[in-house]
Amino acid sequence: MAASVSLFGIRHHGPGSARRLVEALDALQPTAVLIEGPSDASDLLPLLADPEMVLPVSLLAYAEDDPANATFFPFADYSPEYQAVLWAVRNGALLRFIDLPATDRLARRAALAPGEEEEEEEEARLTARDEDPISRDPIGILAEAAGYADGESWWSDVIEENPHPGPVFGAVADAMSALRAETQGIAADEAAREAHMRLEIARATKETDGPVAVVCGAWHVPALAEKRSQADDRALLRGRPKTKVKATWAPWTTPRLARASGYGAGVAAPGWCAHLWQTRATSDGDTEWLTRIAGLLRDKGHFVSTASVIEAQRLAVGLAALRERPSPGFDELREAAISCLCFGNPVIWDEIAPELLVGTGVGAIPSAAPLAPLLEDLQRQQKTTRLKPEALERNLSVDLRSDSGLARSTLLHRLNVLDVPWGRLADAGRSRGTFRENWTLCWQPEFSVRLIEHLVYGSTIAEAASARIVERIAAEPELDRLAALVREAMIADLPRAVGSGIAALEHKAALTSDCRALLAALPSMADILRYGEARAGPAEHLALLMPRMVIEAALALPYAVRNLDPEAAEAMRDAILDADRAIALAELAGDVVESWYAGLERLLGDDQATRLVAGIAARLLYEAERLAAGDAIILLGRMLSPGTPIREAAGFFEGFLSGAGQRLIHDEGLRGAVDQWLLGLDEDSFVANLPLFRRVFSALDRMERRRLMDALLARGGRPGGGYRLLPGAAAAWPAHVARVTDLLQAGART
Repeated sequence: MAASVSLFGIRHHGPGSARRLVEALDALQPTAVLIEGPSDASDLLPLLADPEMVLPVSLLAYAEDDPANATFFPFADYSPEYQAVLWAVRNGALLRFIDLPATDRLARRAALAPGEEEEEEEEARLTARDEDPISRDPIGILAEAAGYADGESWWSDVIEENPHPGPVFGAVADAMSALRAETQGIAADEAAREAHMRLEIARATKETDGPVAVVCGAWHVPALAEKRSQADDRALLRGRPKTKVKATWAPWTTPRLARASGYGAGVAAPGWCAHLWQTRATSDGDTEWLTRIAGLLRDKGHFVSTASVIEAQRLAVGLAALRERPSPGFDELREAAISCLCFGNPVIWDEIAPELLVGTGVGAIPSAAPLAPLLEDLQRQQKTTRLKPEALERNLSVDLRSDSGLARSTLLHRLNVLDVPWGRLADAGRSRGTFRENWTLCWQPEFSVRLIEHLVYGSTIAEAASARIVERIAAEPELDRLAALVREAMIADLPRAVGSGIAALEHKAALTSDCRALLAALPSMADILRYGEARAGPAEHLALLMPRMVIEAALALPYAVRNLDPEAAEAMRDAILDADRAIALAELAGDVVESWYAGLERLLGDDQATRLVAGIAARLLYEAERLAAGDAIILLGRMLSPGTPIREAAGFFEGFLSGAGQRLIHDEGLRGAVDQWLLGLDEDSFVANLPLFRRVFSALDRMERRRLMDALLARGGRPGGGYRLLPGAAAAWPAHVARVTDLLQAGART
C-alpha cells in the first residue's frame, strides 16, 4: 500500500471510544479519515462540522421512487464517527464513508416482500444463536472470560468509563482477531460490506501519501486488516442490486438514541453517555452527575441536602471498590443516588429518570444542508411560528384570534393531513368558545420520512396537504366522512380542498336518500360553520347546504327508524342526538328547526317506529318544550302501559330517560308515570330488564341519585309522593321503593 493504515475499532455512540479516538487521531495526524457508513453519502459528511448543526442528527437515505424505503444513520456528540468527522474537517484531512452504498441496502430491501426483511433478520439471528454464539455477541464472550455477567458492564469498565484504559485499540483488535478465528463464517451481506470497505481503503491509500485512519465497528477490524485480493473482493460485490437514492440530514432525538426505542445500535442511557463525554472522565465527573440528580429532585419538590450528595459520592466509591471496578460507574451512582438522595425509594428515582437518562433533545439542521423541499419548508415554518420540536410531550394552548396562534394551529393541522402528528388536538376548547385549541406536541424522527413520502403531492406543506386531502375527498364514498374531510380542510386553511370538498358534498347530498348518512354529516358541517367565525373561512355554501340536508333528513326520518334491530337502533339514536346538537350549534333559521321537530313528532304516533328512537325523539321534544308536560305524561303512560310489550316499553324507557335525570327529579308528573309502569311489572319482567334499568340510572351522579330518592320517598314516605296511584298500587309501594333504591345504589357502584 502507498500509505500506512491504522484501524480504530470503536463502539457506535460510545463516549469513551470517542475520547480515545480523538487522542489517537491527534497522535497519528492522518491525511485521510475513513468512516464506516454509506459511501454514496460522503459528500454530506463535512456538513456535520457546520456550527449551525445541532446534534443529535441522522443521515437519512431514501429511495427516489419509494421514499418509505428509507434508512437512518444517527450521530450524537459522543459518537466516535462524529468526532472523527470534526477532527478531519478541522485538520483538512480527506474524509469519506467506506461501507456499502445506500443504493445497495435500499435496493435489497425493495426486492423483499413486506415483512420478508424482518423474517430474514430473525432467521439469521436464530441461526447465529444456535450455531455461532461468538458472532452473535462477541463482547459478551469477552466479558464472560473476564468474569463479568454481561458485555455492557465489561465494555463500560474497560473502555467507556475507565479514566486510564491504556492502549485501547490494539487490545480491542487482538481480542476481536482471536474471536473471529473461532467463528464459523459470516453472513454474505457482512462479507460484502467488509469487501467494499477494503476496496475503499485501498483506493484512499493510493490517493494520499500520509497515514490513513479507518474508524469502524470493533468487530470489523480483523477483516479489514486482512490481505485479500482486490479481484476477490470485487467478485463478492458483482451483481448486487442498486436503486436511485437521495440522502440528506434530518433531526434526530435523544429518546431515539436509547436502545429501548428499538434502535439496535442504541445505548442504555443517552443522558449518561452525554455526561461521560462532556465531563471527559474528570475527577469531578461523578460529583457533577450526583449534583445534577439532586437538582432534578429539588425541581420535583423533594428535599435533598448537600450532605446527602456527599454521602452518595462516598457510597458510590465504596460500591465500586467492593465490585473491583476501576471507578464508580452508572450502576454504582444510580444505586447510591436511590439510597442517599431518594431515601431508598425507587419510585422517586423513576420521577427523574426519563429527563436524566434520556432527555428531550432534538437536533437541528443548518440552512446550508440540502433538504427535501417539505423538510425545508417545515424548518422555515418552525422558525416563523417559533415552534421548537421536542422529543418529550409538552402542552401548547393557542388562541386563534392572534396571528401567531392561528399560524401555529394551521401548521399543526396541515401536518396532520400529511400523517405527521407532531401535535395532537387534546381539546378544541368548546367550554371557552371556538377561539382556543389545546395541543400535545411530541416530535418523532420518522416524521421526516413521512414528509418525504408526501413529496408526490407538492413541494410545500400547504401545497402537499391540499393535494393530499383533495385526493381523499375524491375517493370518499361516505357522506359523514366527506363532511369531516371538508372540516379538516377548512381548519387547515386549504381553500382549494375546501372548494373541492363542498362541491363533492353537495353532489353526494343531492343523490342520497339515506337518512342516517345525512344526519351523520351534520355535526362536521356545524363545526365548519362555527370555525368559519374563528378562521374567516368560506362557509357560505355550507350555510345554504346544511338547511337542505336537515329538511331532507327530517322528511326521511319516520321511514328510516322503522323496525330496526338493536344495533341499528342504537346507531340511529346516536345520530339523532348528534344531529340535534349540530342543529342547535349552527343556529339555523326557524323554519328549518320547525321541520326538524316536525320530523321528530311524526315518530311519536308511528306504531312501527323503533321504540328506543321514539323515546329519544320524545325526550328532545320535551326538553325543547315542543311536547307539553301533560302530553308527555299521557305519552309515557301509553308507551309504558301494562298492555305494551315489555321489550318495547323498556326501549322507550331507555330512550326517554337516558340523560334525563334532572327532569325525573323535578317533574312530578313524569316521575309518576314512570312509577306506575315500574309498579305494573311482575318480578320476572323486572329482573329481565334489570340491566337496562341499571344502565339508565348509572348515568345519574351522586347528588342526583340522592335527590331522586328523596323525591321517591317524599320525605314522609307517602306512596306516590303526592300523585295518585292506580288501584292496588299502594300495597306494592314499599316493594317498589326497595326496587328503585337498589337500582340507584347499583348505579352508584357502576
